[in-house]
Amino acid sequence: MHDSSLIGHDSSSRASGAPLNGSKRRRVALIVETSNEYARGILYGLRAYIREHESWEIYLGEHSRGEAAPAWLARWDGDGIIARIENETIARAVGRSKRPTVDVSAARLLPDLPWVETNDTMIGRLALDHLLDRGFRRFGYCGDARFNWSRWRGESFAALVREAGHACDMFDIAPRAGGSASWLQQRRRLIRWVQRLPKPVGVFVCYDQLGQQLLEACRTASVAVPEEIAALGVDNDELLCDLADPPLSSVILDAHRTGYEAAALLDRMMHGQTVDKKGKLIAPLGIVTRNSTDISAIDDPEVAEAMRFIRRHACQGINVDDVLKRVTISRRILESRFGKLIGRSPHEEIVRVRLARVKELLTETPLSIQEIAHRTGFRHVEYLSAAFRKSVGVPPSVYRNQAGATIR
Repeated sequence: MHDSSLIGHDSSSRASGAPLNGSKRRRVALIVETSNEYARGILYGLRAYIREHESWEIYLGEHSRGEAAPAWLARWDGDGIIARIENETIARAVGRSKRPTVDVSAARLLPDLPWVETNDTMIGRLALDHLLDRGFRRFGYCGDARFNWSRWRGESFAALVREAGHACDMFDIAPRAGGSASWLQQRRRLIRWVQRLPKPVGVFVCYDQLGQQLLEACRTASVAVPEEIAALGVDNDELLCDLADPPLSSVILDAHRTGYEAAALLDRMMHGQTVDKKGKLIAPLGIVTRNSTDISAIDDPEVAEAMRFIRRHACQGINVDDVLKRVTISRRILESRFGKLIGRSPHEEIVRVRLARVKELLTETPLSIQEIAHRTGFRHVEYLSAAFRKSVGVPPSVYRNQAGATIR
């Protein structure tokens, strides 16, 4: 294993020496793992800040989550640190360094440091809205209490579930206090929890890796996903989510902005400025819906079938008459049941599904508005723009520009 690596982020004329203005480049150590999607997103955000501002020399050693602080940090003569301070050895090493430091971990082992992390209340709200929109009225949370971010997400989610008038069944995968457990023991506990949950149920999982394990437990227990349990993870780690069976829906965290904001804070500190020590909490970007939540938990079979048809075909230009061909009830009855169970009319649901896809294409692709209108079932760009402005409050082009800073 290499002790450390020096990574340049500028053009060749600057990476090999001082900035063009002749000032000394600041040396910044990154104690951030590269083994997961969220941490890599932080590094992308930091890189974006460096490219927009002055050049830094970056020291990034090989480091995995939970590992001790790199040995080179004790003798490193640098200017600042950005670290995921997730264990006591890293906390002690960073504390001894006496250098300006920004923490990008929720562990808060050095509570006097400025820190940037996820907004777990907003993550919980987004998760609940996603599951409520699919008609779920029973909920569960699967977390790992060893981590603050997992506890905060679970607490926020459960509180919001209670505010909505429902109950939330909580499960903790972590070994009991003072004890230890093999993964096989943890898996057996998870399977038992899956079996006893009231169904259908929407389960929010603290992060994607545990979400994938939950889906495996469902398979072992012969619990149908998403018909009996719909599972939603966090991180949108595309490899993990797509390897899951079925593919796992997931909350998209704005790790890019986390890294960018952490770099901005550290830059100010290295220039001698005072910064706010309160946490800067970054909102999530949205949800990628995959098969694990592609369901409507509705007891009315006609409404459930209509919802499934709308989700699958809304972007093909269908209308309410097309929906009525899939069910055996009249338009008046369908409208009435939709209003009671969904809170929207069938037409409003078609438009909602289309606009959700419009948002994805605006933020994830360079497609023109005209092409997006064609792909989402709007016959004319003008119809799309009017519906989008009415729902979101701004035109599609403005929405895309506002989201552009978060796209790598």
